[in-house]
Order: sequence, then structure tokens, then C-alpha cells
Amino acid sequence: MNPIQIQELGKNAIEIEINELIHLKDRIDEQFVKAVNIIHSTQGKLIIVGIGKSAHVGNKIVATLNSTGTPSQFLHAAEAIHGDLGVVQKQDVVLCISYSGNSPEIVNLAPYLKEYSSYLIGMTGNLNSKLAEFSDVVLNTHVDKEACPNKLAPTSSTTVQMAMGDALAVVLMELKNFKAQDFAKFHPGGSLGKNLTSKVEQFVSHQKPQVSPNAGIREVIISISASTHGITIVTENDKILGVITDGDLRRMLMNNEDVSKVLAKDIMSTHPKTIEKSALAKVAMKILKDNNIGQLIVTNDNAYHGIIDLHTLLDEGIN
Repeated sequence: MNPIQIQELGKNAIEIEINELIHLKDRIDEQFVKAVNIIHSTQGKLIIVGIGKSAHVGNKIVATLNSTGTPSQFLHAAEAIHGDLGVVQKQDVVLCISYSGNSPEIVNLAPYLKEYSSYLIGMTGNLNSKLAEFSDVVLNTHVDKEACPNKLAPTSSTTVQMAMGDALAVVLMELKNFKAQDFAKFHPGGSLGKNLTSKVEQFVSHQKPQVSPNAGIREVIISISASTHGITIVTENDKILGVITDGDLRRMLMNNEDVSKVLAKDIMSTHPKTIEKSALAKVAMKILKDNNIGQLIVTNDNAYHGIIDLHTLLDEGIN
């Protein structure tokens, strides 16, 4: 098989799934609205049931819903029959996923899911199935064609199931007025969570170079060399007067033959960029980028607190 043929097969698989997703869009109907309202109004949790490939889809939908404000739990159909049904409480809503809707485990389980929960929502590609028969609401995920060349492996059908799950999650987010800050609460370790919640004080360097305004050049050089930031802060009683960079030193040396009487206050840059330690780290990153600088002075109630470095923020995924 040559490269062109391989590309065409890949494109054809994607095109088949795209077409099935287009058909799914037309099935976002009153049953979908009922399902959303039932899930949104439940006093319990949403339990998603599945087996086989639908179980993998169910786990993904549970992960999406939990991270977007809808408490959910996955229940494997085979395990449910053998004792795990106890997790289902009367105030819970069950979403059972089965493309055929007639697999033995689902057929045996459906009556109990309906009895033990407040509502049973079926997600199936077969509206004449046993699952559809027992369900209070049916989400139609029928596909005309699997992308699998043998029409056997769940491909288009699982893509459509995933998309239906995403549609539920997105609408529920809107109903809950779920915002980016809420999302970040459940993702504190990821770059998204860090960008939305991390404060400047979390990334302040332990190095705190500073000199007095009357410090001589030797003291300034020692202060800059003692840290990795390439700058020192000119302070008086913790009040920030200015900043001296290694670039300021080089320019001073080029312009002065006798530096014995040059003081820190003579070469410092006044009005340096600062940020409060309680500010969001992403705000610090924006200031650094906008001003094309590598360090930012951190303050605590306008007093010198420390330094935050561009590379530290980049390493932590702040952007």
C-alpha cells in the first residue's frame, strides 16, 4: 500500500465519522432537553453505566462531567449485576450507554437501574432495544456506518457517543453558570489550573538582592553577582527606589573612566516594573512579556518582597 492510499484511508475514516456527527446534530431534540433537565435538577449524582467500548466512553464522559461541575460516577455493567448496584441511590440519575441496547448484561440490568434510581436515561443506537424500552428518556446515537472497513469495530458509534456526552456536559456547564475559575478548582496541578489560580507569591525567588542608594559600585557588583537574576534592587527601609541591571553596569563602565565615586542611586533605573505578591502569576507573565524583561519586582503592601523570574514561570506552565 503506497503513502497516497494510506492517506486516503485515513481521510475516509474521518469523513465517515464527520458525517455521522452531522447526523447526530439533528438528533439534539426534546429528548436531549429532558435528559439535561433531569440531570441538572437531580439531588443526587449521575451514574453512568456501560460495558465493552461503551464503558470506555462512559469513563471519559464521567471525567468530563466531574471536571465541569456535574458530580458523576462510572458503574461497569458486569460489576453492577454482581453487587455494585448498591452504589445507585433513589435520588441518583442513571445514564446507561449501549449502542445495541440489547447486550445480555444491559438487558438484565436495565429493570434494576430504573427501579433503583430516580430516572433512567438510555444512550443507544437502537430505539427498539430493551434499553430504550426501559428508559425514561432515550438519547439516539444511531450511526449508518462505522468507519471500520469491516463494519465491526465501534468507531463512528463511539465517536457519536462521546460527542453526545460532550454536548450534555457543555449544556450543563451553562445551566450551572460554570466558569473558568470553577474549572480551575478541579485542575490545580495542570497548566490551566495554574494559570487561573496560581499567585505570584508561589514563585518568588528565595534570592532577594538589594543595595542602599549610597552603595558603591563594588557593593552593587557583588549584590548582582550573588544572585542568578542579573539585577539588584535599590531600597531604603524596604521602599523600592530603583533597579540596577548588569546592563546598567556595563553602560556605566563604558561612560565613566573613574567609577570610584559612582553610587547606586546614580545609575539605577527609577520606576521599575513591580507586582503585588497576591496578584495572579499569569498577570506577572503578561507584564514580563509586554515589557520584554526577564524579572519583575514583587511587593508586599508596596514594600520590597522579592523577585519573580520569567523562566520560572515558563517552567511552571504559566503563559
